[in-house]
Amino acid sequence: MLKLHNLTRVYRTEDVETLALNNVNIEIAQGEFVAIMGPSGCGKSTLLNTIGMLDSPSSGEYWFNDENIAGYSEAQLASIRKRNIGFIFQNFNLIDELTVEENIELALLYHNIPSAERKAKVAEVMDKVGIAHRAKHMPSQLSGGQQQRVAVARAVVGEQKMILADEPTGNLDSVHGEEVMEMLQALNKEGTTIVMVTHSPAHADYAKRTINLFDGSVVTENVRAA
Repeated sequence: MLKLHNLTRVYRTEDVETLALNNVNIEIAQGEFVAIMGPSGCGKSTLLNTIGMLDSPSSGEYWFNDENIAGYSEAQLASIRKRNIGFIFQNFNLIDELTVEENIELALLYHNIPSAERKAKVAEVMDKVGIAHRAKHMPSQLSGGQQQRVAVARAVVGEQKMILADEPTGNLDSVHGEEVMEMLQALNKEGTTIVMVTHSPAHADYAKRTINLFDGSVVTENVRAA
């Protein structure tokens, strides 16, 4: 599904040059569940943002579905992103002024889907993640676990092929964290590619493969037996 070849990301200011990613080479196939681990500041979030086309490489190649998109414009990247990628964040990133169903529906507004079809998709995904009874509630009325369920629903309602999750259990207690991991595992079993940044070895065990970063470089990869 995607291939990073000698990918490097450098951040520059007037005084400082920071090497965030250093000649990264990664391939991820459709349907994989990959965890990205490493110490704070090692480049995990930069890697995820680059995969998600929110950040651009300084050099190297990024092949997505057989297209080298490394030099694409923001408009081109946005078009690919909205068709293929859903995001789940540690802080949920829900809009406080919108209800649960409105937050989820927001992900469909740029897909030219008729209103009735949007409503049906939102209802289906709310039921799937167990949040339908909270459809009219605001984010502030939900627990952290419920907010992350809404974020998962928003990420998958457009039937995106890949979900990028940045510390999706970081703000949850252990029980709700396991619930979110089980949801991601279920989505993966249905064919969705999952790429997840995590600090938790226990949650990384849900993945089929773990990529370990250090100082912006891939240092090891571990594949779990089926």
